[in-house]
Amino acid sequence: MTARSGRWIQEWDPEDETFWNRGGEKIARRNLLFSVLSEHIGFSVWTMWSVLVLFMGPEYGLTPADKFLLTSVVTLVGAVVRVPYTFAVAVFGGRNWTVISAGLLLVPTVAAFAVMEPGTSFSTFLLVGLLAGIGGGNFASSMTNINAFFPLRKKGWALGLNAGGGNIGVPVIQLAALAIIGASGGPRVLLGIYIPLIVVAAVLAARYMDNLASVRNDTGAAKDAAREAHTWIMSFLYIGTFGSFIGYSFAFGQVLQSQFDRTPLEAAYVTFIGPLLGSLIRPVGGSLADRYGGARITLWNFVAMGAATMVLIVASVRESLALFTVAFVVLFVLTGLGNGSTYKMIPGIFQAKALARGLVGEEAAAYGRRLSGASMGLIGAVGALGGVGINLAFRQSFLSYGSGTGAFVVFLACYAVCFAVTWAVYLRRPAARPTDTDAAPQEKPQLSYADV
Repeated sequence: MTARSGRWIQEWDPEDETFWNRGGEKIARRNLLFSVLSEHIGFSVWTMWSVLVLFMGPEYGLTPADKFLLTSVVTLVGAVVRVPYTFAVAVFGGRNWTVISAGLLLVPTVAAFAVMEPGTSFSTFLLVGLLAGIGGGNFASSMTNINAFFPLRKKGWALGLNAGGGNIGVPVIQLAALAIIGASGGPRVLLGIYIPLIVVAAVLAARYMDNLASVRNDTGAAKDAAREAHTWIMSFLYIGTFGSFIGYSFAFGQVLQSQFDRTPLEAAYVTFIGPLLGSLIRPVGGSLADRYGGARITLWNFVAMGAATMVLIVASVRESLALFTVAFVVLFVLTGLGNGSTYKMIPGIFQAKALARGLVGEEAAAYGRRLSGASMGLIGAVGALGGVGINLAFRQSFLSYGSGTGAFVVFLACYAVCFAVTWAVYLRRPAARPTDTDAAPQEKPQLSYADV
């Protein structure tokens, strides 16, 4: 079925149902499992500063604005490194890069373990926070790799599960922090737990994952993806979904502490709930997109996100902690649904463009995989920048008004724009523009993006 040299698979055709049923699915699922594990640890390392700042009391000498700036820097680096991480899969191979990227997580974890104590300068914390950003890159390389393993009909489920399993690293590290804070432990205990877990993830990836020879370094794919308007449109929509998820994951505990005077333990009791539910529901968003179309699910999800944000504004103005907490958790759930549906749209959009060009069969599938894989890194990177914007918006809102209300008003406006863009580009008309001017009339329905 597959020619194998070392850990390289030379022949891979998941769109062929015979190939898929005879063993392709088993291989793909095995790679998905260990990809999820590595990405999960990566997310935990990336977002560990959302937890560490809860440990940093008055003795550390940091203001709320300092902490929001710190988490903004961590989010920024995690967004930027997603671009090279995407193309590293083609250069090194998916399995090989998973091993390397997992091992690199030791650098920020050990560094944080070394400096995490009162008296450390703010500039040192910023520098170590920069290192933690590399954990955000694992998502991009993992998604690009898994995208190549699964057929189009399974991508929504597979990408949703892969991303959801990674996203759940956020609430897991927050739950671990809750247990440690409750037991009167310090931040070094938390970091000490993750150091051996990183080693385990790297070893298991080396032992059980595979490289696909068909995924070759293709700088032309990157250039073509960057020229595609859909790459940047989807990047903007992903800012609204994933940017919200990661930004709120970093900020939730700080908002509870700064606006509602919660103690670190009281904040930790609830901060994990939103990211946990948002992570668990991401595969559901992908599955719903497989069934009903990603554009439709994404459109109505932005409506719901706007409604939840309006409730948050009311709760913030009235200083109602119970209403605020419930609305924030609901908003987290919606970001997870939107994450799944928007990422399912990406391969569907480029597959539709392939059909519009008159391509069929494996040729169309290869075109879709090439551009969707290349675009995922750009989309993931730009989307994660939304997390930077959210933390900076909260920082400015607290500096100006002493609460997060002003930031929520800005977020509400952003969700309204995301709704309008989704409707105008993917649902208002059958297609933006036919690529093939000689396409026959019967081919035009293939240009509809409503079902992507």
